[in-house]
Amino acid sequence: MSSALADPRIVEFDVRTDEMLVNMGPQHPSTHGVLRLVLRTDGEVVSETVPHIGYLHRCAEKIGENLTPRQWIPYTDRMDYLAGMNMNLGWSLVVEKLLNYQLPEKARHLRVIIAEMGRIASHLVGMGAYGLDLGTFSPFLYAFREREKILDLFEEACGARLTYSYLTPGGATADLPRGWLQKCAAFLDQFMPVIDEYHALLTTNAIFIKRTANIGILSPQMALDYGCTGPVLRGSGIDYDLRRDGEERYTEMYDGYAFEVICQRNGHYPKDHDYPPVPREAVLGDCWHRFYVRMLEVVQAVDLVRQGIDRYSTAKGNWGEPIKLTAKLPKGEAYLETEAPRGQMGFYIVSDGSSIPWRARARSSCFCNLSVTHELCRGCLIADVPAIVGSLDIVMGEIDR
Repeated sequence: MSSALADPRIVEFDVRTDEMLVNMGPQHPSTHGVLRLVLRTDGEVVSETVPHIGYLHRCAEKIGENLTPRQWIPYTDRMDYLAGMNMNLGWSLVVEKLLNYQLPEKARHLRVIIAEMGRIASHLVGMGAYGLDLGTFSPFLYAFREREKILDLFEEACGARLTYSYLTPGGATADLPRGWLQKCAAFLDQFMPVIDEYHALLTTNAIFIKRTANIGILSPQMALDYGCTGPVLRGSGIDYDLRRDGEERYTEMYDGYAFEVICQRNGHYPKDHDYPPVPREAVLGDCWHRFYVRMLEVVQAVDLVRQGIDRYSTAKGNWGEPIKLTAKLPKGEAYLETEAPRGQMGFYIVSDGSSIPWRARARSSCFCNLSVTHELCRGCLIADVPAIVGSLDIVMGEIDR
């Protein structure tokens, strides 16, 4: 027997671990203050993740059954409060579908400009907040520096910086101010070189790649099974975007616009710009890919806004006038989905012939995207949970209505 084993001071331990339930949130920074995750852990390994929602409940859908369609527009702002313009757009389109209302050409291009600027602003928050989730503060400051300039433009257009109530059934509440298009084009020219800074801060950052590559892998089939949409779906390689593949009333808004759906095909992403390649550590459907899709969609949105500015300047007709506040709705029902920054946002309206909807419902993209959390977190480490949840880019306001 060795002298070490014979030493009476050395005691052998039979190390065993017990399962433990750990609450992450709702006050946890990576859950952004409103989501509670119950983790079942064995040491540092997560075996089960149960998301608990219900911290932003406002009965928004029930309120929609007691207001006219135009009066409900401010409540759509507060669903995805980081993409209020896109929420306004979805509700406006479904009301116009019920009314069989044809939008003037100029109003169509105005909506493309505003919706895509809203997509840029939303993805900037997603990128910056994701950096916070992973422990770096600088990307958040860089992102908000540019987002403030977009909010300045929105403030000029509608007087608000967060809850806009600008796009409304019939068109918009007002035309774009004189000189607004020139300011918007100047912002885009200044913004494009800045995107390289974001890639240096996160996309190609070795620590960021280690935290996100090959983590939280969402297979294409699993993404479809759970009803995931938007960048979460396209990050798994599914070539689907409602701006191209949705209902005609929505896709006609983008008629004549040139753009490719951002998802990986044949080992690469479609893009006209020389941006960082996929790192060898990354696996299709992981956290890194979901982040990268949003980064490339920012570039895509810039190009769409530029196309919209050119078309708006020469379009015929006016910017569209809002329907009357108490206009009667025809009997019937309508449902329509739009490609919001976080995915497929659907609105449903049922009318009994009065000016107030009999039913108003919303289909949340974030609700389905969040539902896959359990599958993605099974077997990961506790430290990976913020990376996985952050890659889904959820907003609780649209989940709990």
